[in-house]
Amino acid sequence: MQTSVIGFPRVGALRELKFTTEKFFKGLVSEQELQELAKDIRKKQWLKMQQEEVDFIPSNDFSFYDNFLDTAVLFNIIPDRYRELSLSPLEQYFAMARGYKGEAGDVKALAMKKWFNTNYHYMVAEISDKDVISLVGDKPFQEYEEAKALGVETKPVVIGPFTLLKLLRYTEKKTEKDFLEQAVSAYKAYVERFVSLGAKWIAFDEAYLVRDLEKEDLELFTALYQGILSVKGSTKVILQTYFGDIRDAYESVLALPFDGVGLDFLEGKETKALVAKGFPKDKLLFAGLVNGKNIWRNHYEKTVQEVKDLEAKGISVVLSTSCSLLHVPYTLVGENKLSEEVKRHFSFAIEKLEELLDLKELLSGKAKPEVLEANKALFATARPNSEDKAVKERCAAITDADYTRLPVFEEREKLQKEEFKLPLFPTTTIGSFPQSADVRANRTAFKKGEKTKEEYIAFNQKKIAEWVKIQEDLDLDVLVHGEFERNDMVEYFGELLSGFLFTEKAWVQSYGTRCVKPPIIWGDVRRLSAMTVEWSTYAQSLTKRPMKGMLTGPVTILNWSFPREDISIAESTKQIALAIRDEVLDLEKNGIKIIQVDEAALREKLPLRKSDWYSEYLDWAIPSFRLVHSGLKPETQLHTHMCYSEFTDIIKAIDNMDADVISFEASRSDLQILDSLRENHFRTEVGPGVYDIHSPRVPSVQEIREALAKMLKKIEKEKLWVNPDCGLKTRASEETLASLANLVQAAKELRNEYC
Repeated sequence: MQTSVIGFPRVGALRELKFTTEKFFKGLVSEQELQELAKDIRKKQWLKMQQEEVDFIPSNDFSFYDNFLDTAVLFNIIPDRYRELSLSPLEQYFAMARGYKGEAGDVKALAMKKWFNTNYHYMVAEISDKDVISLVGDKPFQEYEEAKALGVETKPVVIGPFTLLKLLRYTEKKTEKDFLEQAVSAYKAYVERFVSLGAKWIAFDEAYLVRDLEKEDLELFTALYQGILSVKGSTKVILQTYFGDIRDAYESVLALPFDGVGLDFLEGKETKALVAKGFPKDKLLFAGLVNGKNIWRNHYEKTVQEVKDLEAKGISVVLSTSCSLLHVPYTLVGENKLSEEVKRHFSFAIEKLEELLDLKELLSGKAKPEVLEANKALFATARPNSEDKAVKERCAAITDADYTRLPVFEEREKLQKEEFKLPLFPTTTIGSFPQSADVRANRTAFKKGEKTKEEYIAFNQKKIAEWVKIQEDLDLDVLVHGEFERNDMVEYFGELLSGFLFTEKAWVQSYGTRCVKPPIIWGDVRRLSAMTVEWSTYAQSLTKRPMKGMLTGPVTILNWSFPREDISIAESTKQIALAIRDEVLDLEKNGIKIIQVDEAALREKLPLRKSDWYSEYLDWAIPSFRLVHSGLKPETQLHTHMCYSEFTDIIKAIDNMDADVISFEASRSDLQILDSLRENHFRTEVGPGVYDIHSPRVPSVQEIREALAKMLKKIEKEKLWVNPDCGLKTRASEETLASLANLVQAAKELRNEYC
């Protein structure tokens, strides 16, 4: 039995890459120092996989920011605005990822979207009609030889041409078909280079194959690989898929001369049925049976049986992760606050390598009997403290009426206009303000017991007061308290709800240098006491302007946590919705008249196939949000916020959330969502983000005015709000103040034109 890993976390065991890259951005370390650290991270990971006897060890899965961006740069897909900066290759790369404002020029970053159904974000590379796809980079080849020098034969991986062409943004008239010949030529050169280097195996990641595909898609896929595979020579090629099944493309894939095919047996609903119809004996099946997206231990007995069933059909099987391990934390080592009883249920990236070795030995008959017996015992007993009878009873008592807020939106909108008397184009922010070093230090000191609760609260109240005054001085219309008490928009709430567990170092890359530490949903969820009321009411006491209460929605809490596998995610989300509902009603009871319930991750778990959107997701996700706010008074205004996903195709479902105001991330995508809002007669008041907060550049008043002018062509002036595209916790105070001052000025100038 052989084993394979699709990809590995690249930020390092202690986020070394994040911290060193951020120092590079600030000019505190050199490019050489950054490159040396990256080399050390790669070395440690390759050697660890070799130690755990992984047969197909990936290379080129490392990235300084994003693999899709890496692939675009590798194949010369670089917009002119970045080339014209005349920066070094690495600085140009980061300009594409983050934007740039300096002596060389002023450019925005590329758009950023969610990577399929994960919380990872990829950079949407752009291609114009005059661009030529060609092999110009050498990163994959350098890293392959780097590993080989260590005595490690790797399987170089790269995003395949089909997925690349399907996810590129075409800025002019040409489409994916127009770049077919160029892509074939570029990828042939890529393959030929590895043939010359003596690579035994290479892999093309084609995640797009798990989506709904049309005849034209399959023709494109086949044409690409008929050309590319013609030059593979003695080098063997794997077609790797993940995040679902390839029911539309299965026959097309098998008809091509791939030497191995990687299929997801965990998220792929139809994978078993497809393979049951037949799988060629001259190909290796890379069976994705070790979960790359969740942190629970593998059920050895089930996995061994699945492999044996495949082998009984005469299929040559390689045991693989279901997707890249990028989506799970690095290791359980160092998680000292979790008990051994709890930790034995979990498996992070390093532990999954150990699981692969256990399974390899079990399937080869080399494992000690106690390995399987210990695993069986783990699954034979219920997890301690995971069930709450009262929560289950409350969920069972929910009726259809609990999902409906009355009166209807149109009546509420009139009442709220009268209640708040806000000006045209009301200004606000999304929620958080900069988490400066003193804010983080205060929170850390309190958690370590170095500060009393009274000292901790006093510090935060001082910060709140400071930023309430700043907002008033800026003349924002609807204020926020700044969220200085929060480390993360999900972790904060999880710590105050029953049923969640928390780690110390289990960070996962979200994008670039941004990492998150997802909570683990261990058991049934309930609210133990008020979570935000004290902060919001204090902030409201400081001003006569409306103060938004800030909450995270149930779908986002679920999607940004590691979910349970013993109950459905729909049931788990319903439990969380009831807990957030209690907080919403408490805020209203205590005088907070505008409440924002963020559903930033609504799109994230949307099935990749449209036929499953409602039955498997939206039919319970949207009602869960409605359950949160259905008990509010009509005068109370309910906001929500969504970011970094494609929303245009689910706009009707979003409108059906029945919020009063929705803010979207739209700045990086050139406000593409506006057409969909208009076409679908979107009734909810809306605030498309007018500038990108993930870039350090400060937008000018004119830039914001131009964005607003574009919005007003598609949105009624009475329904348009003016706000950044996301929270401001990651930004510095200086740039935040400058950006918000320009935002308010742009709104006022526009207001004067319309009033």
